[in-house]
Amino acid sequence: MAKYRPDPKQQPKLISEERGAYQLTPEEQAEKAQYRQRLAAFLADPDSRQIEGFPLGSDEDILALSDPPYYTACPNPFLAEILQQWQAERPEAGIPYHREPFAADVSEGKNDPIYNAHSYHTKVPHKAIMRYILHYTDPGDIIFDGFCGTGMTGVAAQLCGDRRVVESLGYRVDENEVIYDGSRAVSRLGARRAVLVDLSPAATFIAYNYNTPVDVAAFEAEAHHILEEVEQECGWMYETWHPHCDDQNRVKGQIHVTLWSDVFVCSQCGSEMIFWDVAVDIPKSTIRDDWLCPSCSAKLGKNSNQKSGALRAEHAWETLYDRALHQTVHRVKQAPVLINYSVGKKRHEKRPDAEDLALIQKTEDGEIPHPYPTERMPEGGESRRNDDIGMTNVHHFYTRRNLWVLSSVFQRLRSTRLEFIFTSLLMKSSKMCGPLMSNYFAAANGKIRGGWVGKNMSGTLYIPSIMSEASVFKQVESRIRSVLQGIPQANGRIVISTASSTNQPIPTNSVDYIFVDPPFGSNLMYSELSFIWESWLKVFTNNQAEAIISNEQRKKLYDYQLLMENCFHEFLRILKPGRWITIEFHNSQNAVWNAIQEALLRVGFMVADVRTLDKQQGSYKQYTSTSAVKQDLVISAYKPNDRLEERFRLQAGSPDGAWAFVRYHLSQLPVVVEEKGELEVVAERQAYLLFDRMVAFHIQRGASVPLSASEFYVGLKQRFVERDGMYFLPDQVPAYDGARLRAGQPAQLTLFVS
Repeated sequence: MAKYRPDPKQQPKLISEERGAYQLTPEEQAEKAQYRQRLAAFLADPDSRQIEGFPLGSDEDILALSDPPYYTACPNPFLAEILQQWQAERPEAGIPYHREPFAADVSEGKNDPIYNAHSYHTKVPHKAIMRYILHYTDPGDIIFDGFCGTGMTGVAAQLCGDRRVVESLGYRVDENEVIYDGSRAVSRLGARRAVLVDLSPAATFIAYNYNTPVDVAAFEAEAHHILEEVEQECGWMYETWHPHCDDQNRVKGQIHVTLWSDVFVCSQCGSEMIFWDVAVDIPKSTIRDDWLCPSCSAKLGKNSNQKSGALRAEHAWETLYDRALHQTVHRVKQAPVLINYSVGKKRHEKRPDAEDLALIQKTEDGEIPHPYPTERMPEGGESRRNDDIGMTNVHHFYTRRNLWVLSSVFQRLRSTRLEFIFTSLLMKSSKMCGPLMSNYFAAANGKIRGGWVGKNMSGTLYIPSIMSEASVFKQVESRIRSVLQGIPQANGRIVISTASSTNQPIPTNSVDYIFVDPPFGSNLMYSELSFIWESWLKVFTNNQAEAIISNEQRKKLYDYQLLMENCFHEFLRILKPGRWITIEFHNSQNAVWNAIQEALLRVGFMVADVRTLDKQQGSYKQYTSTSAVKQDLVISAYKPNDRLEERFRLQAGSPDGAWAFVRYHLSQLPVVVEEKGELEVVAERQAYLLFDRMVAFHIQRGASVPLSASEFYVGLKQRFVERDGMYFLPDQVPAYDGARLRAGQPAQLTLFVS
């Protein structure tokens, strides 16, 4: 690889060993040291570890991962004082707050550099979240995300102050910083504050790096400096001879990717065969479901097939001594089959020769001089899916060569901002990464050049039969560019806490808006999927409070609903009256959908609208499951304001109290919803849903329901104006009638979870 040699006269100061510190003043250094001392004292207090969701890890490792006061890899003890400071800095309230629900379907792609800087099991594009934040909030408002994942809500909150990004959404910003959608004013330009919380230390670590600006020059200089050091130690591991080790005119090349293939055994004759050799048909651009044994011509496949007559070919196994575990282990046998490398700027491919095989054996036999994680994968259907092929511990997920280089890189950048580069390449450098075979076939048949390096399947720890071992050096070079493009240089303050959302040290009625993308049922096993990241970071998710459905964790639908209800109850407490929560939802199971709605209504939120969010590119499970929802649902709900609550206390259990709620609820619902010039029925304005909401409002507050369904439906017609099966307040009717004249008969909104 090309050496990075910056001009000594122009070289910026390198990153401090302390995370996040760039050329701090003496006063800032003293303040930072004071916060670290306070965090150390918090960690030393035994009561701190009794906080729900407190992660698993030593005080030393939690402190090393944290950057207090704005980010802690544990429950953030500075959260309350930061919120108090934010409230003091806010401008005085202007006009009374009122918003209808954001009643428009949203579609945003995933090809933004910010989205792609670091992978995660699931993410909502930040530009989609920006649309909701701009609609529901004003500059300086405080936003809360209790399932923050990679922190896209924080990114979105900060970028609401970036004119260029806001205008990229299709909005117009005038000279007074008012934001318009067409001719309609929707918001004002300005960053918002955000509180980000997640149970996963891996998630909050990624969120911190996404939401904390970096000194680009220092970041890039030190990254290349470290890369050069590692190359001096390990560069020999990715060298190969071109065109062949036996060629008299051979020259050294640099390996980009080595493809490995499973080895199978014929169930008839017992001979071994390499899957790549027998199943990959390059001229036909396909991988065969079955093939003929090269020795006995028996028809074989990875699975038996009665229709084709194929017999099941079993994996070949090998036995070796695992020096990290100090024991003999058995694993499925794999063989290197193809090397993609470069000489100068020209790329080449070849089958591994004798020197390549000797090099691989040398790394297998060598002693890795740096520490690396060796933890047993935790109990779980996803985390232990590879036990039956001999991959039981974290270090088994890497080839010996890549594990060696990764440990060398990690040793040099531990506890610095560069650690973000490291975690961003952990999955692509693992055995979970498979080549993009469609691109490989196109390249092999001369239709395209390059572009087949590979990727892992999100949402799963699946190991493919053909594995792509990418050079860590090439990965780091690529990730430096991606990360620097993907970290927004915003300057808004974001506070991050690693804890359960069931209990937050946030004052009641202090948050202006909530956006959450919670875990939904059994879709993704977050703590299992994050375990490899967290084994390197040395701080692990405490999954006792993890809101999932899992046999291994003995959590059924009821347990999931109870955990979600506890979270929603906390969200309701911290949200200001009359303000909104948006719940982004992805699940194909009606039972889980109903559990979410029931949990929301039980705690006192009132659902006002349900829309779709199209993230354009589906996850692995969306593409492979016929029952998976292809688009996400977005629930808009509000916390009733104090005036309604006070009036209801005086009239609880009476018809007047019921109709007071209905009037207030109708004022919160969208009046007109148009999509591509067509009017849509607002489902929440229909009689049966209005009755459901009225009943839920009474039950949640322990009041008797004063009206039967028949009495309610008669009263609706007497008190409110009906249009197209929907009910409106009198002052809402002119706006609807005008839209009705323009657009014609409204269409019923169809949801795909009934």
